[in-house]
Amino acid sequence: MNTLVFLRDNAPWLAAGMLLTFLSSFGQTFFISIFAGEIREAFQLSHGEWGGIYTLGTTASAAVMVWAGGLTDRFRVRALGAIILGMLMLACFSMALNPVWWLLPLIIFALRFTGQGMTSHIAAVAMSRWFIATRGKALSVATLGFAAGEALLPLIFVSLMLSIDWRILWMVAGFIAIAGVPILLMLLRQERTPQSLTGSDQSQGMEARHWTRNQAIRHWLFWFMVPALLGPSAFNTAFFFHQVHFAEVKSVSHIELVVFFPFYTGVSILAMVASGWALDKVGTARLIPFMQLPMVVAFLLFALAKGTPGLWLGFLFLGLNTGLNTTLPAAFWAEFYGTRFIGSIKAMAAAVMVLGSAIGPGVTGLGIDLGLGIETQYVGVALYFVFTTVTMSLGIARARPLLPARTA
Repeated sequence: MNTLVFLRDNAPWLAAGMLLTFLSSFGQTFFISIFAGEIREAFQLSHGEWGGIYTLGTTASAAVMVWAGGLTDRFRVRALGAIILGMLMLACFSMALNPVWWLLPLIIFALRFTGQGMTSHIAAVAMSRWFIATRGKALSVATLGFAAGEALLPLIFVSLMLSIDWRILWMVAGFIAIAGVPILLMLLRQERTPQSLTGSDQSQGMEARHWTRNQAIRHWLFWFMVPALLGPSAFNTAFFFHQVHFAEVKSVSHIELVVFFPFYTGVSILAMVASGWALDKVGTARLIPFMQLPMVVAFLLFALAKGTPGLWLGFLFLGLNTGLNTTLPAAFWAEFYGTRFIGSIKAMAAAVMVLGSAIGPGVTGLGIDLGLGIETQYVGVALYFVFTTVTMSLGIARARPLLPARTA
């Protein structure tokens, strides 16, 4: 299908996906970490204490995602999305108005569950279910919202913090989130529903069948993929979570570091579009085993680079992985396990990724407090991604013969 025709014919559904992924930004680490310095100062928290609070709240959101993510198999996107965006607004307002440190775990839970968890999950499940032959294109277009948020929001909000109190900016974020509700409802006036796609339009997974979540969890391929699910979420999150500290270590100002973000986002967009096109052509099985190799290079550069050129290269490879990671895993679950129960299966995968985003900041923050430098930690992170590449390659090689002929 011609790309322009595809965009024209599917504009409302693709735009709804982009809207949801963009608004998920307010619960993503790259946005919350903008305020890390102000939050730590306001509540007198060390790096480890702040990382521990973040880990606690995010872990709780991962646990709830296991159940709540399956709601996408039962409810329309327009209804579920509107409710979650309303909850995201309340979470933002809570951060703005919170007077005590001990409420921070609950607030982080609310932000992570509604933003990073459910809002992005709803978008990814909708694209995976609504599109089959053009799933890669749909995921690439919808996840442009992530890229727009990463490129624009840090630069805008860090600049605004120079003259506006950080708490007021969280109120602004809440108003933006709730403003998305009427737009979502308008775009999905004629929504494609889960119930309408329960028959022959569903694509089957391995062994030409639809896998339930319990069957998927008991299957060996799921556990081959778990380290790869945890990795990017844990350490991409940790990198952005400790961006203020990383800037200090590299002897650049916070605003100078944030200037790299649009470049990183531009690279991720190109990688996202290219991977979406490629997976429609050659399938996920041929691509996904190698998607985390750029992380090896990125974290070695962040560990060893002493000047600006090294940081540019680091963000280049980090952007490559981010683009690949926004399309390939979502397509993987649909391709290998079928689409009939994709909401509940991907909810489990999303919970694993959210758990990773809880572990990363906590572990690296504790390491900083114990005197293990962030650069030294990043060498270990690079070695971890060598390991995940090996596990994915072994798992996919064994599972690929089980795929239906059209996807194998």
